Amino acid sequence: MYVTAIDFETAYYAAHSAIALGISRIKDNVVIETRSWLFRPPGKTIYIRPDFIDIHGIKPRDLVGRPQFDGVWPEMAPYFETATMLLAHNARFDKNVLYSTAWHYGINLPAFDWVCTVNLARAKWPDIENHKLSTVCKHLDIPLQHHDPASDAQACANIYIQACKMEEQQPEQAA
Repeated sequence: MYVTAIDFETAYYAAHSAIALGISRIKDNVVIETRSWLFRPPGKTIYIRPDFIDIHGIKPRDLVGRPQFDGVWPEMAPYFETATMLLAHNARFDKNVLYSTAWHYGINLPAFDWVCTVNLARAKWPDIENHKLSTVCKHLDIPLQHHDPASDAQACANIYIQACKMEEQQPEQAA
C-alpha cells in the first residue's frame, strides 16, 4: 500500500472539468513513481477557459484524440485502489475535483483519508511568508514546475516526506 499525492488541472470552474491528473506514490518515505495523464473535459467540444490555459498551459489541441476521464480511469484506478491515504496541496480542491469528476462519469469511489499539505506546511513551517506550493517548495528546496500536474504531485509528496522526517527527528517526549 502507498501514500499517494495527487494534483488535478481543470478546464474551467466546474469541479468535474478535470483535464489532467498527476500522481506521485510514496513508499517508506520515498517517492517511487510519478506520472500524469491528460484527458478531454466533459462534452463534445474541447473548451478550456483562456485564463486557465494561462495558468496550466494545457491547450485544447493538447487534448485532441484523447479520451475523457472515464476512458483513462482503468489505467488510473490502481493508483487509488492501493492508496492508504491521499495527499494534495489544497486538498479541498483536488478532493472536490476527484469526487465530482468520478460522479459525473458514474465511477464509484470509496472514502479516502486525506492530508492537505497546505495545512501540514502551516503546522510544520509556520514562519514562512505564505504556504502556496511554490513558496513551500522554495523554502524546502524542492524542485517545481508549477501547474505541471506530475511536478505538483511530486512536490506535494516531497513536502509530506520532509514533514514526516521532521517528526522522526523529534526527541521522545517525557511521559
